[in-house]
Amino acid sequence: MEKLKRINKRYQKFKLGISPQQNLLYGFLSYVFIGTLLLALPIFQKAPIAFLDSLFMATSAVSTTGLVTVPLAESYNLGGQLILLSLFQLGGIGYLTFTTFVILSTTRKITHWHQKILKTEFALPKTITIGIFLKSVILFTVIMEFLGTVLLTVVFTQEGQPFWTALYNGFFHSISAFCTAGFSLFGDGFMSYTANGWVNVIISLLAISGSLGFIVITDFYLLLRYKAHKLSFTTKIILFGFLFLLTSGTILVFALEPTINQLEGKERFLAAFFQTMSAMTTVGFNSVDFGNFSQAILLVIIFLMYVGASPSGTAGGIKITTLTALIAILKSRIQGNQQVTFLGKAIPQERLSIATSSFIFYSSILVLGCFVITLTNHHKFENLFFEVASALGTVGLSTGITSQLDVLGKLTLIVLMFIGRLGVLTFGFALWHRNNKLFEPCEEEDIAL
Repeated sequence: MEKLKRINKRYQKFKLGISPQQNLLYGFLSYVFIGTLLLALPIFQKAPIAFLDSLFMATSAVSTTGLVTVPLAESYNLGGQLILLSLFQLGGIGYLTFTTFVILSTTRKITHWHQKILKTEFALPKTITIGIFLKSVILFTVIMEFLGTVLLTVVFTQEGQPFWTALYNGFFHSISAFCTAGFSLFGDGFMSYTANGWVNVIISLLAISGSLGFIVITDFYLLLRYKAHKLSFTTKIILFGFLFLLTSGTILVFALEPTINQLEGKERFLAAFFQTMSAMTTVGFNSVDFGNFSQAILLVIIFLMYVGASPSGTAGGIKITTLTALIAILKSRIQGNQQVTFLGKAIPQERLSIATSSFIFYSSILVLGCFVITLTNHHKFENLFFEVASALGTVGLSTGITSQLDVLGKLTLIVLMFIGRLGVLTFGFALWHRNNKLFEPCEEEDIAL
């Protein structure tokens, strides 16, 4: 007992002595480590699986990416599938979110340490408190995943699946869609449901609900509860940007992609919308084969994966808010304005610094990932670029080459998926954290730009 107390005391001292970013890094690493060990156990496998593939699958689940190196349903039994489901459920709602919610529900207060971790993981506007945010996260997640399970069960039953099979498939895919995890029990994804309007709509609503972010959900919750509450500027930007990109992407894919043009009527529109939605929300489901897409539309999809959706949600990418801040900077500089504004509102300098840093770091990691993976993998460059963008954006879409990558290729994607889930800036802070010290001011010098 005394030994356990000493170990716990050392652990408490350790976690309080490191930065919130490092806490997040070690936290998600622990999820990956435990998940890998469990998935590597033969008792959860239908067929022998290499340890590297177990590591890949665990990282893909925790990062809610959905890239796979082995076919899920053929490789893992029910126990293995439920482990993967647990991992992407935890990865979707975030590190410590559920634990802190339980603490908050029982004691009605959370420690300063918990608050620091959550504020680091979830970038919240000042109008939303951690307590209200956590409650909305858990409540909305439970409601949406329950409704998704019910609706998908009904649809799969109508498609001829036995009730219990339909219920399990509905449950698994509902959680996978809401967490934008992209894991599917169907070998071809949703290619068998390209023309099924109900499946397309239900999966899309779940993915959009998760990817728009808990900031938006919390904002609307407060709007309904308190008449005096107004939607935050962040929510307005997210909604405007998401609708614009989703509409533009759907139109481009619908009009220019030859694979989509082979379809007719409703099926053509559903396919164009679903693929665009899948890239933007980073849910990673597909209803057509991306391996047959033209280079032009692959580039469009890569851009959508690069942007992603909302901060503090289940999606990856640089986020719509970051893109908006960059556009605002460009617009203000071109117009010669000293103050950076968007929609008539000035954006704080701190947020602009975060946006530019995130853009530069994210783009640098993307380029570095492409460089490393092309050293030993000789597939078409656009396919490798697509794979890297999908991994870093935690999307899970693929042109079909994931399982064909060599050891270096798989390890590269593992690292990228992990960084994408953690967040590039959080990853950077965790690696290069420096204790707060007083620094002597540097001499200012000019630089030509």
